[in-house]
Amino acid sequence: MAPSPPPPLPDAWRGLIDDAAIFPPGDAPIHDATAAYGARGSEWYADLVGSFVLRDTDLPLVRGFGAPLSVVVTGGAGQVEGPVGLAAKLGMQVAALEIAVRDVDDPVGNVRRIDAAARAADVDVPVFIELPGPATAAWLAAADEVAACDHRLKLRLGNVDHDLIPDAGNVVAWIDAALDREVRFKATAGLHRAVRHEPEGGGAHGFLNVLAATAALWDGGSAADATDLLDERDGAALTGVDVATARRWFTSFGSCSVTEPLDDLLALSLLEKP
Repeated sequence: MAPSPPPPLPDAWRGLIDDAAIFPPGDAPIHDATAAYGARGSEWYADLVGSFVLRDTDLPLVRGFGAPLSVVVTGGAGQVEGPVGLAAKLGMQVAALEIAVRDVDDPVGNVRRIDAAARAADVDVPVFIELPGPATAAWLAAADEVAACDHRLKLRLGNVDHDLIPDAGNVVAWIDAALDREVRFKATAGLHRAVRHEPEGGGAHGFLNVLAATAALWDGGSAADATDLLDERDGAALTGVDVATARRWFTSFGSCSVTEPLDDLLALSLLEKP
């Protein structure tokens, strides 16, 4: 008799992590990464992981891979149509597109070009758009355009160069802007651990901190309150976060590790191994 499938995780935790194992600092070979994703399907925590993140140039390497894919467009708006068509031709399941605004002098126009390209390619999955820099007037205007086009935001919360990691105040400004516009967002880079910590070379945000700050802002909390939550180093102080409320807007984060976030959730008793 085949073993019974594991019970589903609580809805609030399902799909929280997008498997970005092939990206720095993990840099896993793509075939090792896809094999690990497939093997994880029988684990009790499989529902914690949503899509597999890869570059558009990687698509030919994973033909036949049946997982939902978040495809990172490595070029500009003109490169949207190609990966979408190739994925359809190869019978792959695209769950989302991720693309960065490249024209820092005209971010609003760049968002419009991305939207036009997505519509021309008949994209029917979420498009996450990464806007450059801090939450300046130009950034906010581009966020207005993302909202008007019914797309989503992608927030880069980490960097291999610790000097380039955005501080808590800037992250709060991004999240607050997304919530003001009722735009869903995902995070990328650096959220391997649940709680804010200090690795060698600089500080790193925690995904539980981001969930807590998101829930607090949505419930009417101040930017100062949310900044304090992002800076909180005591995991026990964050375990009461309303994860379901936060996940309405903070959809997922890309991580090159699944085991590190899982271990932290277990250590904080937010998940329990059956």
